[in-house]
Amino acid sequence: MNTAKRVLMIVTSHEKLGSTGTKTGFWLEELAAPYLELSRRGLHVDIASPHGGRPPVDPKSESQPSAAVRAFIDDQAAATKLAHSLKLSEINGDYDAYFVVGGHGVMWDLSNDSTLAALLSNGYERGSLIAAVCHGPAALVNVRLSSGRYLVGDKRVSAFSNAEEAAVGLDQVVPFALESALRDRGARYESGPLWGSFAIRDGQLITGQNPASSVAVAQAVIEALG
Repeated sequence: MNTAKRVLMIVTSHEKLGSTGTKTGFWLEELAAPYLELSRRGLHVDIASPHGGRPPVDPKSESQPSAAVRAFIDDQAAATKLAHSLKLSEINGDYDAYFVVGGHGVMWDLSNDSTLAALLSNGYERGSLIAAVCHGPAALVNVRLSSGRYLVGDKRVSAFSNAEEAAVGLDQVVPFALESALRDRGARYESGPLWGSFAIRDGQLITGQNPASSVAVAQAVIEALG
C-alpha cells in the first residue's frame, strides 16, 4: 500500500503580461527545484493548472537553465506531468499539501480563480499545508475560510516584494501590488534582501519571497509533513 504524502503543485495558465504583448507564464525554476526536492524525499507530486494540459512557461525562465531546471526537464515522469497538467476543476481526492508556483501569470488568473480558492480553503480547514512562492501568494489574496476571514489574515507571509517588482520594471504592468494586497488582507508581510532566499512558516502556511526561495519553501513543506 502506497502511503506517500501527496503534494499538488499549481501553476498558472495565463501567458500574456498585461497589454505589453510580452509572453509570461509560470517561472520554471519555481516548479522544477521544489518538484525535485519533494519527489526525491518520496512524496507523490502532481501538477495542476486552470486549463489543464501544457501550461505556459515564462520564456525568461528558460534562458540559462539551472541544474535543477535541467534535471527536471530530463526527468521523464516530471516532463510528462507538466505536459499533461491536471485541470483544477477536475481534481479528485485530497492532498497533504498544496504548493502554488510563482510567475507573473499568477497575478492575472490564479488570484481570481474561485475553483482554486475553494480548493485551498477546504484544504487548509482540513489540515493540509498551503505553500506558495514568489508571485504564488497572489493566489491566496482572495481566499476566505468558512468563517469569512481571509486565509492570510494575521499570518506571517512573504511574497515578491514591491521593491523587487519595481526593480524588474513591472510595477506599473501587474494588476496589483502583491505585497500591498497581502497587507490589505491583514497579513503580516515580511521580506529579506532583494533576490535572496527568504521563507516563512506560520502554522499550515508556508510562503517564500522570490525564485531563490523555492527550495527553502519545499524544505519547509517536507519538514512540516514530517
